[in-house]
Amino acid sequence: MPLPRPSILPAVGFVLAAATGAAPAQDPATPGAGPGGRPTVRAERLEPGERIVLDGRLDEPVWQRADAADGFLQQEPVEGGPPSERTEVRVAFDRDALYLGLRAFDDPSGILAFQRQRDAGLGSDDRFMWVLDTFLDGRSAYFFEINPAGLMGDGLLRVGSGNSLNKSWDGIWEARVGRNAQGWTAEIRIPFRTLNFDPGLDAWGINFQRTIRRRSEELLWSGHRRTQGLFRPVHAGRLVGLSGLSQGLGLEARPYAAVSLQDDGEAVTARGAAEAGVDIGYSLTPGLRAALTVNTDFAETDVDDRQVNLTRFPLQFPEKRQFFLEGSGVYSFAPASSVHPYFSRRIGLSDDGRPVPIVYGARLGGQAGAYDLGLLQIRTGAQDGTPAETFTVGRLRRNILAQSAVGVVYTRRATDAPAGAAGPPVRQTLGADLELTTSHFLGRYNAQFESFCVWHTDPLSTGTPARERTARGLRVSFPNDVWQGHVSFREFGREWDPAVGFAPRRGFRRLQPTVGWHPRPGGRLVRQLQFEASLEYLTDLAGRLETQRVSVIPIGIDLHSGDEASVEVTSMIERLVEPFEISEGVTIPPGDYRFTDVEAAVRTARRRRISGSLEWRSGEFWSGERTSLEGDLTLRPFDGVTLTTEWERQAVALPQGRFTTTLLRLRASWHASPWTSLTTSTQFDNVSDTLGLYARLRWIVRPGSDVYLVYTHDWRQDAGRWTTLSRGATTKVNVTHRF
Repeated sequence: MPLPRPSILPAVGFVLAAATGAAPAQDPATPGAGPGGRPTVRAERLEPGERIVLDGRLDEPVWQRADAADGFLQQEPVEGGPPSERTEVRVAFDRDALYLGLRAFDDPSGILAFQRQRDAGLGSDDRFMWVLDTFLDGRSAYFFEINPAGLMGDGLLRVGSGNSLNKSWDGIWEARVGRNAQGWTAEIRIPFRTLNFDPGLDAWGINFQRTIRRRSEELLWSGHRRTQGLFRPVHAGRLVGLSGLSQGLGLEARPYAAVSLQDDGEAVTARGAAEAGVDIGYSLTPGLRAALTVNTDFAETDVDDRQVNLTRFPLQFPEKRQFFLEGSGVYSFAPASSVHPYFSRRIGLSDDGRPVPIVYGARLGGQAGAYDLGLLQIRTGAQDGTPAETFTVGRLRRNILAQSAVGVVYTRRATDAPAGAAGPPVRQTLGADLELTTSHFLGRYNAQFESFCVWHTDPLSTGTPARERTARGLRVSFPNDVWQGHVSFREFGREWDPAVGFAPRRGFRRLQPTVGWHPRPGGRLVRQLQFEASLEYLTDLAGRLETQRVSVIPIGIDLHSGDEASVEVTSMIERLVEPFEISEGVTIPPGDYRFTDVEAAVRTARRRRISGSLEWRSGEFWSGERTSLEGDLTLRPFDGVTLTTEWERQAVALPQGRFTTTLLRLRASWHASPWTSLTTSTQFDNVSDTLGLYARLRWIVRPGSDVYLVYTHDWRQDAGRWTTLSRGATTKVNVTHRF
């Protein structure tokens, strides 16, 4: 049956809900609370000549004068319950930087701090996190975190139809920690040159969260309810008393130099190369920053994780290059709807992931009043038959109501023509999206509405109707504790193919409702149960069914210990129009297929020195059967040392043939301190029969200045022997100067 067309009624309802309650609901007033019951902390200005020595001890006089942000409450395991340990945060500032002083009272023998690598996940450790909403708009914030070992993590938080945290942003700031008989302490310095902010404000949004890992306890200073939390800045408290803040000249230069040796496995001698380049940034205003990169190099970027693809659609790999990650939150477009009119990996990378040289790149991003702005201009060079190209990406978002926004996106891709020949046409894409968000639906619930429409030019002038070159859809979400759900509708035209985007599938209409009930039974063992059901109903544009997926989680269990277990049953209907080669020599013919499988998964708490997960899946698969086993095992024999093994094995038996895929990944890391790290990743899969090694040594000389040593080596198995495909070594140094 044909799918229904989108209706405007959900949008109207959300506009009414958002407009009739512009101020989010607040908790009852507490001591030190500001207007609306928000907790408030005053920043203490350092006196002339006074300075803070970052050593984690909090023995400077300013920490005795500064007000304490305390009064933390549990979010987990008991919403609103008193904390098992006391936490105090004090804030100070001078003309150039913001300082935080933390006292985390605790039993020293119970403190957990395995990780030291910058931006490493802290699911195994005690931690302290905070956000700074420097525009006081409740929509975006800077995110920071530390642990008792001095690990530093940061990111850019953007809230819309979902929470987007970009942890690949590396701000320039410092933290030092200490331990004593009362627990652990920290001193943090964040230069104002690291932040964009509104100079007309004397108050920022601020919030703190502390994790006591051995008790699975989460403590919030503001917004402790499970429908609120740290990652919703609209519920943050207030940091007041700020004035006279300086970003200096707002000019930043980061030159780099790199020397590399490369061997393609066939050359008698390796080829050497020396490169140099520079990134320059300038704050046009305290909230708007421009950047220029010349002869960009990404030698330090982590290698992609290999994946075995048993679908007929391409896989999407995440962006890892720093230039494209900085300020990338503004380019998020209808993020919950999986539409990608702009995908940065289409720039500077070939289809098989090989780097394409970037001659120069210019970037403008930040906030100007009620607008979020983003602009990219990139020029890539010719290499190995790939022509030079010019890319333009623009994004504009207008903040409306209390937590909502409307925006447009534009991309342009121009490919240079060979000498004396007509060049490929310029390809352009234009889209608009709307996000309506409220945190007080029916008084105290979160609700979200998202819609989008994107169109691109007809690059070959084939005369295809404009509708065939568009993608459009809407989504309504109810993301809350205990009850949650969403329903979405999307329609992608037959010729949908944005030149700077990602389009794994086109020519379909898709309806997807999902509902989940996650009750909390109480008691000392079980924290929460999970029951979910979802439907994906996808047809072609003529209304003929192509895919139907029904997934049910009959039981999921989260324990107070941090251990988890779940079972999922999935039933599929697939209509295959064209033959599909699922493995070399194994082709699935066109036809209608019905199959069902069962998946069971367990995961142990990562706070243990030995932890892991196991996922088993078995059942029908197309016209045959499949059994798969995935797992990982992590050992932390010493603080700062982590060893992880990940594996995936799939055994498929079809009337057309049998095959088995194997993927193995070994990771090892050693972190002598938060400033020095050695990481390695070794990967093998039997589809390509290649073995790859990636090793990186990073020394953070000081925040913003790094030394990298990177070695890569790929082997292929041939007639029982391993031969080198390629290998290379790179040394890179970059230094940041601020003026």
